[in-house]
Order: sequence, then C-alpha cells, then structure tokens
Amino acid sequence: MEEPVHDACRWRVLAVADDPLARAGLGTLLSMRTEAEVVGQLTGAEAGTGDLSLYRPDVILWDIGWEVTDNSLGCLRQALADLQGWASPRPAFAVLLPDADSAARVWGPGINALLLRDTSLEQLAGMLSALMSGLAVFDPAVVSALITPDPVGYEAAREALTPREQEVLHLLAEGIPNKTIAYRLSISEHTVKFHVNALLGKLGAQSRTEAVVRATRAGLIAL
Repeated sequence: MEEPVHDACRWRVLAVADDPLARAGLGTLLSMRTEAEVVGQLTGAEAGTGDLSLYRPDVILWDIGWEVTDNSLGCLRQALADLQGWASPRPAFAVLLPDADSAARVWGPGINALLLRDTSLEQLAGMLSALMSGLAVFDPAVVSALITPDPVGYEAAREALTPREQEVLHLLAEGIPNKTIAYRLSISEHTVKFHVNALLGKLGAQSRTEAVVRATRAGLIAL
C-alpha cells in the first residue's frame, strides 16, 4: 500500500482534549485556516497510551482542560515521554492552559508552546506558524508566571553551575534524552548522567522536569 503524500504546504495538527466540545471546537477553529489540517482528535488518555506517530503530526495541540489534575498531567507526561523515541524531526508540542498559574506545573522538557485556553484563532494561527519555523511560543502571562522568582530557586542558583552543567541544563530544557546529549557534547552517556544528577542536587529537584522548571524560575534558563 502506498503511503499518503505529506503536503509540505499544510500544517498537520493532532488535537487532544478530554472535553468533546473542546476537541470539536479546536477542529472547527483550525479547519478555518487553509494552512492547517486536523489529522486526528483524541482524548488525553488515548494520546497518552496510543501511537501518535500513526498520525504523522507536525504539531500536537493539547488542551489540558479547565483544571490540571494528576490524571491529565500524567497523560501529558506519558505522551511527551513517548515522543523522545521518535525519529527526527519530532512534532512541536503546544499546550493550552486554564490559567497562567498552572504554567509551572505543566511546563517541562519537550513542550514548545504554552498558551491560554481563551487564545483567539489568530493567535493560534500565529503560534502554529512560529512553531513550524522552529520557534517556541509562550503567552506573556505564562512567561511572567514561570519566571516569578521563588526563594528556593534563587537559593539553588547561588551555587554556580559549571559550564558543562549549564550546557547539559539547556539541552534538558529542549527535551533531549541523555544519549543525544552525549552525542551533542562528545561525552559518554555515563558522564551525562553524572551531570544530570549534579544538576538535580544543586537545584533541589527530584526529576529532570522539575530541574528545568526551577532553573527557569531562578533565571538560569531564558525563555
């Protein structure tokens, strides 16, 4: 069977939302843009446990709903983890948030855009265009929430990171796995793990995602 031809002039968007009305709304909004093609509409659970590569999306647009729950966040994280195994290029990953305050909890490696759920069609189109150009997109209110200083972040930042740790930190923020970081920096994967563990300790973080969030709020990573 011949594989369908990918239209390079259109953005293939996979819409994810638990609310059926939200899924339908995203599909309707995006269909109003001739450059966007909705290739699928899934719930968070379906996206978190399914093979998203079957849809060959350029962008995954994930509406996390009016409330960020442990379940919705778990599905989101699982989908992001699955993307790590994809061959390059990976799709851009955009999340629609209920409010700016939820940004720090949701954002992590692999997410390229954070916007609010009340984003207009024109803003969505602008985001898609920017993502297709390789840029990251963050609502100004979200940026303010992410970079609001917290005492823990600044206390951790006082212990300066080594130049190599800074390099590893920035690659972690891009959602790049250890094996690729090792290749990029021409070091062993074991050495990468050593630097990641050092970063977790200095930033007081329990995970890579938490380390990136803390580093951002402490001003160690610029969005």
